[in-house]
Amino acid sequence: MEDPKRLEEGFGNQKNNISEENIDTNRIDNNQDLAILENEQKILSQPMQKEEEEQPTIKKGKRVATLDAFRGLTIVLMILVDDAGGAYARIDHSPWNGCTLADFVMPFFLFIVGVAIALALKRIALVYLIVALIEILTTKLRPTTLTPGHFSIFTAYKWQWLGGFVAFVVYMTTIYGLYVPDWNFLEHDGDTSQRYTVKCGMRGHLGPACNAVGYVDRQVWGINHLYNQPVWARSKACTLSYPETGPFRDDAPTWCRAPFEPEGLLSSISAVMSGTIGIHYGHVLIHFKGHGERLKQWISMGFGLLIIAFILHFSDGIFAGFINGWYFKNEDNNLVNWIQHHVFFDVWKSQRLGTLLYVIFAEITFWAVLAGILHRLGIYWKL
Repeated sequence: MEDPKRLEEGFGNQKNNISEENIDTNRIDNNQDLAILENEQKILSQPMQKEEEEQPTIKKGKRVATLDAFRGLTIVLMILVDDAGGAYARIDHSPWNGCTLADFVMPFFLFIVGVAIALALKRIALVYLIVALIEILTTKLRPTTLTPGHFSIFTAYKWQWLGGFVAFVVYMTTIYGLYVPDWNFLEHDGDTSQRYTVKCGMRGHLGPACNAVGYVDRQVWGINHLYNQPVWARSKACTLSYPETGPFRDDAPTWCRAPFEPEGLLSSISAVMSGTIGIHYGHVLIHFKGHGERLKQWISMGFGLLIIAFILHFSDGIFAGFINGWYFKNEDNNLVNWIQHHVFFDVWKSQRLGTLLYVIFAEITFWAVLAGILHRLGIYWKL
């Protein structure tokens, strides 16, 4: 029977014609042969190791998993409020004052952009030109390492904060200081049209009718280029169906019928501050490697922003679009609407519940499963 130890050493196939008297001598010879073989293998392996060392290593770019997860959750939130907000007004955009689930989507995206700019200046930085230019032009002005101190990261990136503060001052000054005169608009109903006048003649007003945001957009873009179905039509002053969409009240003010751009020019100025906050969180990722230190920086910053928010407050779908390209006789008779009505509305006997379940399962869950399958297969599309 073969010796297991000799089988491992590669001598299992040799003939065993060794007498008991020569066992000790053969063991010594075998050990010497093994030592010679090991030395030869080391000599032969040295050129191979050098060749492996000389081969250039390809460094793969590291992605921030938490940022990717947050981006995915924000997209899920966007789909939910866009497609189910019509059935559940409580998660749709607030008509004017207030904050609902839908009102978090745009700030979340601006925050993500800010973090991405701090980590890698790419094409997305061009969308927010001011924030990106400050980040680029101050690269050589900031230190590579932070000095000890809790506020050292703020002093190292003081130019970014200065740019954000200037945008904030411009926004607040315009909001409270710009005079808004009376204005009028035309409402078209078929072949007829009617002119309405909104009485203002004031400054610093934050209501729907006479705010500086709408005035700037009317002067720059023109009233005919604004969104003619604003969400403020669901407010208490406009309809008895609040917070749902419904017919106008008999005593509804004229501005309920007026157009308004929810993502106007002044909103772009305030977005600079949101991007600056996102950049700060990205800089924390760069300079602080420990999770505890990162959380300390992020949480303290979050509490500071929450305090400022309280002070300011109290001081005053791709798949559906693709399928909808084909329909029978009319645009509403398409596959998506058929699935909504027959699979969700009719089964659950509720349009509100059916809409919510359709968004959760037919849109969010479907695309999540599809994305997971494509990820496992290594298939990606870059838009």
